Amino acid sequence: MDEIEDITEDISQIDYAKYTELAIEFGMKIAIGLLILIVGLWIIKKVIKIINGLMKKAEVETSLRKFLSHLFTWTLKIVLFISVLNQIGIATTSFMAIIGAAGLAVGLALQGSFSNFAGGVLILLFKPFKVGDLIEAHGEFGEVKEIQIFVTKLITVKNRVAIIPNGILSNGIIKNFTEEGKLRVDIAIGISYDSNIKEAKDILLNIIKSHPLTLKEPAPVVNVLDLGDSSVNLGVRPYATPEDYWTVYFECIEQCKEALDEANITIPFPQRDVHMITK
Repeated sequence: MDEIEDITEDISQIDYAKYTELAIEFGMKIAIGLLILIVGLWIIKKVIKIINGLMKKAEVETSLRKFLSHLFTWTLKIVLFISVLNQIGIATTSFMAIIGAAGLAVGLALQGSFSNFAGGVLILLFKPFKVGDLIEAHGEFGEVKEIQIFVTKLITVKNRVAIIPNGILSNGIIKNFTEEGKLRVDIAIGISYDSNIKEAKDILLNIIKSHPLTLKEPAPVVNVLDLGDSSVNLGVRPYATPEDYWTVYFECIEQCKEALDEANITIPFPQRDVHMITK
């Protein structure tokens, strides 16, 4: 009986008012924290919408726009989350230290990826090429299929997909064959030393001028390239759009060969004279 009386006396001495006050105070902090969270998420949504609108108006590339939108969203959400924790009364010093250490570790592990990311941002901002352009870079030649944040995909002339890291691509030499809207088609045709050079040049020039896909400006030309071992080599130089380049190249070669055959101008093959000395 004495023990029961002692327990009853201890319970009666509890300051219920104090604990009630603490519970109300903590509940108010949670309520305010939830309010901050709800209002903060709404504000973030509106801010991201405005940022997307500004980037779209500035004609920022779609891939970069989406990436930056996600980056801004998660950055603002992390800041909001830390603010809510502070409001509730949870110390965030250790939490920030953990995030910093994790960020450093991830950064060291992904140095190459960050380099590719930076290269992708530079490509999307300065636009040395765009999707659909015909480019040559890092030993690859083809049409740009897709520009991603970390890599760029090309469709080569052999219909293969070449994936080039943007870090290497942005730091190397890029040849853009589409930007000017016209390409020179380089064709080399040899004629025999006995042939009339002026006649051959006139025939070839007429062929490339009359082709429906060659451009009038710059004007096509035919010149003597060099004097080979067994032929006089002529450079046939029409211009075409990037889309028509290969069509003009292959059709002009075929038509030039047929026209020279009709004019009895021979295209020689390598020959070697062997002198036999008999004793």
